[in-house]
Amino acid sequence: MLDLNLIAIFARVVESGSFAEAARRLSTSRSAVSKAVAKLELALGARLLNRTTRHLSLTEVGAVIAEYGSRIIEEAAEAENLVASLMTEPRGTLRVSASVAFGTLHVAPALAEFLPKYPGLKVDLTITDRWVDLAEEGYDIAIQVTGDPPQHLVARKLAPVRRKLCATPGYFRRRGIPHTPTDLVMHNCLDYTRSGEQGRWRFTGPDGEISVAVNGPLHVDDDEALSQAVLGGLGMGLLPTFIIGKDLQEGKLQAVLSEYIPVERHVYAMYPPTRHLPNKTRVFIDFLVAHIGAEPYWDRTAN
Repeated sequence: MLDLNLIAIFARVVESGSFAEAARRLSTSRSAVSKAVAKLELALGARLLNRTTRHLSLTEVGAVIAEYGSRIIEEAAEAENLVASLMTEPRGTLRVSASVAFGTLHVAPALAEFLPKYPGLKVDLTITDRWVDLAEEGYDIAIQVTGDPPQHLVARKLAPVRRKLCATPGYFRRRGIPHTPTDLVMHNCLDYTRSGEQGRWRFTGPDGEISVAVNGPLHVDDDEALSQAVLGGLGMGLLPTFIIGKDLQEGKLQAVLSEYIPVERHVYAMYPPTRHLPNKTRVFIDFLVAHIGAEPYWDRTAN
């Protein structure tokens, strides 16, 4: 393998236009620079420079090596800057967009633990279910629930979104407990309208995927509002455990048809592709991953 240091020295000679100037920039002697170039030529078995008393000119091979040498110097400088940024305390403002339910219940409360770790950092948090244009609107991160993150963004999974078919114990005492998805036609099924196909719920069961038509007195476009209606005893709902985990634990809600799993989605932290992820973005995503855990904390006690 070629000595990269020799290539870098040669690139400095080409850049500066003389051995003497390259030596000055490298804080070494002219003879040391000349020997380095001669050693590189020997290793390559080719002449790199045409030397005259007045100036230096590149040979064809020399032009190729000079180009790669310049890249090596740039890459080394970038690596040095990246390491320095990783070692530097994150500073500035981190602009984050987060979906309403997840952002309210899990992102905003976590900031009380995150921000004291980085006193030079501020968070500008927007709570919205609208898909923001990160580049156009100046956001660093978008946190959204989806089954199919946009291809033009880098998406890191924060947690699975597990939904439970549930209602209050009082509702089941009045209406009975369904034993198969087809039993749902006899129940008040409260529909979340952002899930895709309205009036139809899809499950994966022991015999594969099953789709059932459902009906009920309420259609709503917000998971938290839906959870309140279910908690009020109005009917059954397919609700994410990151909203109802505590209610399941406390027995306020009862999950049924556990062997039938709704189509799973995930919470993603998404950001524009970049060669070097900004330190403030990296530490925030790493914090959320650790804070939520490999098994999300809201699922550790959910029934």
